[in-house]
Amino acid sequence: MSEHDDKRPEENGDTRADQRGGSGESGNRLRKELPQEVSASVPAARDTPDQDPTEAGAEPAPEPEVAPEPDPDSEPQLTGRQRLVKGLWPPRVSRAQFIVAVLLFGLGFGLAVQVASNSDSDSALRGARQEDLVRILDELDDRTQRLEDEKQGLEKQRDELENSSDQAEEARKQTIEKERQLGILAGTVAAQGPGITMTIEDTKGTVEADMLLDAIQELRAAGAEAIQVNGVRVVAGTFLTDSGNGVSVDGNKINAPYRFKVIGKPQDLEPALNIPGGVVQTLEKEQATVTIERSTKIVVDALRAVKRPDYARSSSQ
Repeated sequence: MSEHDDKRPEENGDTRADQRGGSGESGNRLRKELPQEVSASVPAARDTPDQDPTEAGAEPAPEPEVAPEPDPDSEPQLTGRQRLVKGLWPPRVSRAQFIVAVLLFGLGFGLAVQVASNSDSDSALRGARQEDLVRILDELDDRTQRLEDEKQGLEKQRDELENSSDQAEEARKQTIEKERQLGILAGTVAAQGPGITMTIEDTKGTVEADMLLDAIQELRAAGAEAIQVNGVRVVAGTFLTDSGNGVSVDGNKINAPYRFKVIGKPQDLEPALNIPGGVVQTLEKEQATVTIERSTKIVVDALRAVKRPDYARSSSQ
C-alpha cells in the first residue's frame, strides 16, 4: 500500500470531522435565528442523518401501539326481541314519571270503585220480578206527579197574590194556611187524613233502631206528611237509639210491637215499603212480622211542645 493510500483515510476522516463541525455550527446558528415559538426539540437523528443512534447513546423511539380491532364474531348477536327486552328492563323511571303513574293508578282505582258501587246498587233491580219493576216505576211516576202538583199549587198562590184586588187579605189567608201546614210538619198540631198503619211484631228482639229509622226515611220519601210511632210524634229532628230490649225515639223508650201511623197517599206509601230489598224484606230477614193496612182516615194526635229557638229569628222582624 502506498503512502498516498495510507494518508487518504486520515484526510477523509478529517474532512468528515470538519463537515460535522460545520454542520453543527450551522445548526446552532439556525436555532439562534429561529423565533422562540418554534420548538427546537428535533431528534438528533434528523440533524445528523449519518450518525447512528446507537453510537450517540440515544434510545430508539417506541413504535405506537395499534389497538386490536374488535372481532365481530366474539360478541353474540342479539335479536330484535332481546334488544327490546334489554331496553325496557330494568326500567328507568324518573320522579315525574313515577308521580304520573301514581295519579293514573288512583284515577283507575276510583273508576273501578264507582263502577262496582253502581253494579251493586243495580243488582237488586236486575234480580227483581217484572211486577216489582212495574211497581217501582209507578212509584216514581207518583213522586213526579206529587212534585208537579206542588209546583202548580205554588204557582196558583203566586197568581192569586198578583191578581187579587185585596192583596193584603189574600196574603193573610195564605199565611194562616202555611202556618197550619208548618204546624203539622213540626208536630205542634194534630192531623188527620188518609194513610196507612204499619205494625211490626218483633218476638225475637232483633229489630234495631236503624231499621225503624230506615222505615221513617222511606215513608218520608214516599210523601208521608205526618208520622207517629207508638205515641211519639216524628218530626224533622227526631232521632232513634237502641235502648235495652227496645228502641228510644227522642229519648222516649218504646217496645214492640212497633205501630206506625202515617198520613199520606196510601197508593204511594205501601209500595214504597214493599219494594225489593226495602223495609219489609229487611225486617222479614230479621224474623220480624210486618203488616200494612190502608185507611181513609188516620188520626195523628201526638203533639210536640213548641220550642222557641235560642238564636234564630225571622228575617222579617
